[in-house]
Amino acid sequence: MTAARATAAGLEARVVVRRGGFTLDAALEVPAGGVVALMGPSGAGKSTLLGVLAGLAPLDEGHVALGERTLDVAPGRRTPPAARGVVLLGQDPRLFPHLSAGENIAFGLRVHGVSRDAASRGAADWLRRVGLEGLGDRRPSRLSGGQQQRVALARALATAPEALLLDEPLTSLDTETAGDVRALLHQQLAATGTTAVVATHDAVDAVALAGGLVVLEDGRVTQSGPVRDVLANPATRFAAAVGGLNRVTGTTDAATWRAGGLVLPRPAVPVGAARAAVFRPGDVRIVDAPPAGPWEWTARVVRLEQTPAGVRLRTADPDVAVDVVAERATGLGVGDAVTLRLDPADVRFVSAGDGGVF
Repeated sequence: MTAARATAAGLEARVVVRRGGFTLDAALEVPAGGVVALMGPSGAGKSTLLGVLAGLAPLDEGHVALGERTLDVAPGRRTPPAARGVVLLGQDPRLFPHLSAGENIAFGLRVHGVSRDAASRGAADWLRRVGLEGLGDRRPSRLSGGQQQRVALARALATAPEALLLDEPLTSLDTETAGDVRALLHQQLAATGTTAVVATHDAVDAVALAGGLVVLEDGRVTQSGPVRDVLANPATRFAAAVGGLNRVTGTTDAATWRAGGLVLPRPAVPVGAARAAVFRPGDVRIVDAPPAGPWEWTARVVRLEQTPAGVRLRTADPDVAVDVVAERATGLGVGDAVTLRLDPADVRFVSAGDGGVF
């Protein structure tokens, strides 16, 4: 069982859940053996959606189907979690503290009817596959966070689930460990052919693990498609931020596109149309003088954030992120006025509604 590929099954769902003043209304489709990333701000409904798919929460409306099987139909029909062929793995590995790493993996196999000896052999095989050979007798308390997550992944995949749901499994890990576990996830999902949904805040996870990306905001899907297409052509400011881009919506007149103090040449669209300008924070420059030429404007600093390469300034009217080296931000503070310049050649215009490129 442990060496075999999972039985690939497509996952398709329409999920409506109402909780107080919040409503989740989202559709999701993952091809058999495919991986889809699910991204959205905190409170968007990602964990709620995964909980419904895993059978941990009921639907108010909609359905969940896995391959040829309809798991849930609202109202009234709901397949128990243990009978779904779906495994949910979150930030907390949830290993049994009184069992060793090998015993934790073997437990999942035993629950699925595998004999004790076969489960023990399967656990040893999976420990090798996740890079923990020789550590099978250690209890979770003697394993690092990354090692515990590897054991949890091995326990999940050892049972050959039809679908695996990952709820930000790398969030609690340091950068280097997260990179190692991410590479392991990519390798094992490909090797087992497991259909998977990965909820994450990190665009690196989406690019490295998934073929498709669904953006969920305030309980609604705001954009979906191939990962690189969504990140390159964001339909919302959140999607733009995930892809490391500015997305600023403006309006046009006969000659220009305008958003607050930022003025650019009008794209080839009807006068008065709302369009969004997409550009990188690194393409915006600070100018040491009042605006004196085209494509320059005065902005006010509203926030400063540290980045791996320096400092990111958040400015208002319009809301634009500007990346500079640390020395260039010396002396700047919240409330200060700065002159910014953006070369129109560095700007792409997208539809204000759907992210399509013009």
